[in-house]
Amino acid sequence: MIHPSAIVHTGARLGGNVSVGAYSIVGEHVEIGNDSWVGPHVVIEGHTRIGKGNRIFQFSSLGAVPQDKKYAGEPTRLEIGDGNTIREFCTLNCGTAQDAGVTRIGNENWVMAYVHIAHDCQVGDHAIFANNAQLAGHVHVGDYAILGGFTGVHQFVRIGAHSFTAIATVLVHDLPPYVMAAGDGAKPYGINSEGLRRRGFSSAALTEIKRAYKTLYKSGLTLEQAKARLAEHAKACAEIGLLAEFLQSSTRGIVR
Repeated sequence: MIHPSAIVHTGARLGGNVSVGAYSIVGEHVEIGNDSWVGPHVVIEGHTRIGKGNRIFQFSSLGAVPQDKKYAGEPTRLEIGDGNTIREFCTLNCGTAQDAGVTRIGNENWVMAYVHIAHDCQVGDHAIFANNAQLAGHVHVGDYAILGGFTGVHQFVRIGAHSFTAIATVLVHDLPPYVMAAGDGAKPYGINSEGLRRRGFSSAALTEIKRAYKTLYKSGLTLEQAKARLAEHAKACAEIGLLAEFLQSSTRGIVR
């Protein structure tokens, strides 16, 4: 299922039922899992491993060297899980020796057109990147996070699970789990209630998350005081445990 005009290196490893479209290029150190579809005019290079059941649309570039002037040719990697959709003109780069050496994309992510995921980013599962979302290097994105179109994320920022950004949001600080943010210099705008309901969060859990949001943003407490209170709250509520752990490990400060 390789188009005659495609160029697939003899060293590449392709699983069963893999399709490679017209004029696409697959490099020597690339591995593509079963049932994956690569559209026309796609370039996959570098030490890139792609799992099963992925769809990669035309004009995307995967596994190119990182856009980092310190990169000196080290054999860093790009790893993509299963069931992802990567739409047109996306760029996903390999990692750098200064970090983990690998850029990782989990499973069942939806990556729309013109998205850039830079070196050493770590993306969980079931995230959505709307058109033109842009991640600088070393960004971590949690499960089920949703980034609105034209969201820009500063390097080393962490985006919590189940969070949400509006169109043209600029994140220079960490975005906690469950929180919605908007604006150039993002500000918090409540919790992602609708998304949480769709994912099966109970009414009781939503009530606890709303209470935690008020503690963090509406109580007048300092960040350290709010973190201490939420750590206590987390002992009785697993959903708040996710938030408390994120806050304790944040080094850039949070959207606030």
